[in-house]
Amino acid sequence: MENKPHRIYICSDAVGETAEAVVNATMRQFASEQVKLKRFSHIKTEDEIAEIVEEASIGQGFIAYTLVQPELREAMKEEALRRSVRAIDVLGPMMQAFIDTFNDSPKRKPGLLHTLDDDYFRRIEAIEFAVKYDDGKDMRGLLLAQVVLIGVSRTSKTPLSIYLAHKGVRVANLPLLPEVKVPPELKEGNKLIVGLTMSPDQLSGIRTERLKAMGLPFSAQYASLERIHAELRYADMIMQSLRCPVIDVTEKAIEETAGTIIGWLQEMV
Repeated sequence: MENKPHRIYICSDAVGETAEAVVNATMRQFASEQVKLKRFSHIKTEDEIAEIVEEASIGQGFIAYTLVQPELREAMKEEALRRSVRAIDVLGPMMQAFIDTFNDSPKRKPGLLHTLDDDYFRRIEAIEFAVKYDDGKDMRGLLLAQVVLIGVSRTSKTPLSIYLAHKGVRVANLPLLPEVKVPPELKEGNKLIVGLTMSPDQLSGIRTERLKAMGLPFSAQYASLERIHAELRYADMIMQSLRCPVIDVTEKAIEETAGTIIGWLQEMV
């Protein structure tokens, strides 16, 4: 008989993305193939909370919640205690730390993460910028970007660009090919140029999977180690000539690489 999946219930009086992000980050540390998430957003009443806690008690799961309204937080604590369900308050300890340390009071307004403020519009603009100037489509992006990522094909330039864009950073990226001259726009303007590199073996594996997905033969030069070594030597020469910082992304998560780049960007301000 197949084992039932474990359940984690995400509860919020807003969207619930904060709690879900924390749960997902935690799940990466465990063999969590049998864990399923169920999200309840825009909770407004104590009756809703009672129903969710009852479902969690039957499903033998636990609850992660971000409830900024005090009465809803108390209802969650009481119901969870009454039904012996583990409930994790994701925001509560952090909010209490602000209150205790800075003698401040929270706004207690759900959904502030998604308020349409200047930061929100800056992120939207940055995402549109990253899409428009992805993969060297338009060299004007190299002049307008805050960060330009360079590297050979499949070194995570595009996903890293989009991740940084979600942080409000205008990013363009440029593939480096021995057969293609580096555009003069790359050396112009005041921006942070970051080189991305990767181990040849891992790069070959990623490119082979790419060929497989496209229905092309695995023996194509694109994935051969000889070709990859040649491309990496050329890219290294370009990066040295630019004197730009280089990140080896072989064993790095995108979040880690992005954090390093944001740190460098802040030092330039």
